[in-house]
Amino acid sequence: MANPKKSILIIGGGAVGAIAALNLEAGGLATVTIVLRSNYNVVKEHGYHIESCDHGVLEAWRPSVVRKTVPNITEEELQPYDYVILATKNIPDISPNALDLVTPALPKNSNRTTLLLYQNGLNIEKPFVTSHPNIPVLSGISMIGSDEPSPGHIIHGEGEKLKVGAFKTSNINPAVGERRAQEFVELYGKSGKTDVTYSPDVLYDRWKKLVYNASLNPICAITGLDSGRIRLADGGVEGLVKPAMKEIVAAAKACAGVELDEGIVEWTINADPLESYLKPSMQQDLEKGNFIEFENLVGEPLREGKNAGVPMPTLEVLYQLARAIQWRVRDERGLVDIPKKSADGSETTIG
Repeated sequence: MANPKKSILIIGGGAVGAIAALNLEAGGLATVTIVLRSNYNVVKEHGYHIESCDHGVLEAWRPSVVRKTVPNITEEELQPYDYVILATKNIPDISPNALDLVTPALPKNSNRTTLLLYQNGLNIEKPFVTSHPNIPVLSGISMIGSDEPSPGHIIHGEGEKLKVGAFKTSNINPAVGERRAQEFVELYGKSGKTDVTYSPDVLYDRWKKLVYNASLNPICAITGLDSGRIRLADGGVEGLVKPAMKEIVAAAKACAGVELDEGIVEWTINADPLESYLKPSMQQDLEKGNFIEFENLVGEPLREGKNAGVPMPTLEVLYQLARAIQWRVRDERGLVDIPKKSADGSETTIG
């Protein structure tokens, strides 16, 4: 008798989560339940319209199950999922945070479920390791060109390169996480449509990607210049991009003993053709009026570096500017209290 398909829950069905669901279902080894938010009504009624460089054009495509809410496996009396994938942005300063969002779907007493954090940044695993010490937590580092210009419409223009590895925890035998990571690589790659590999060095992968994400992401968002134009702008590269990247390289070595490859700064700057004029995700989010994902991309490496005695003046300024921008978005949404003068000249609080 053939082994049953693995049950996989994906929380977050935007440009990245949708392609993850497609890869997993196309491989035939998994049954995917996907949790959607802003695009739920469109996908539930009409399915996704996907234009993919790997899978072609798909009309009205849906994974096995489409939901609007995260399953509460206890209240709904559901069997634990084999894998729970978090594919939303990680914005710990905005409620609900990642831990609050995922917890209903995680079993309290089961060795079946593995959590995969399909997100960027540093120290994203720590809340889960503390709250769910017996659940293996995997790292997913994805390089992909995928966008959702309108709800349910996915344009996947650049093939994905995904690295999966296990975060190290003190409560779980490392062999368990490694085995789960390797199994997931098999599930994800079975379709033959994507480049997915097992990586034993999660910290190296994350610090390497931070060279881009902790620098170009906030710089492009703050200046409003895409990754091509910032290279053309006076002082953009020499005064902003390179100093920020070099600080990340220094912090990686001092904090984690991670020796990034020689030439990583130049390679990262020139990884995409200048004429692509690509907008990093933080810039896209800001232009859409969304909250930005800066704490784990900029704040955590900054804090780690400073604690290790690494001077990080550029990252410090980028972080404080990003905090102010996040405050502005909160203000625009009426989420902060603003003092306002009353008719008699005294101050009252609105909001």
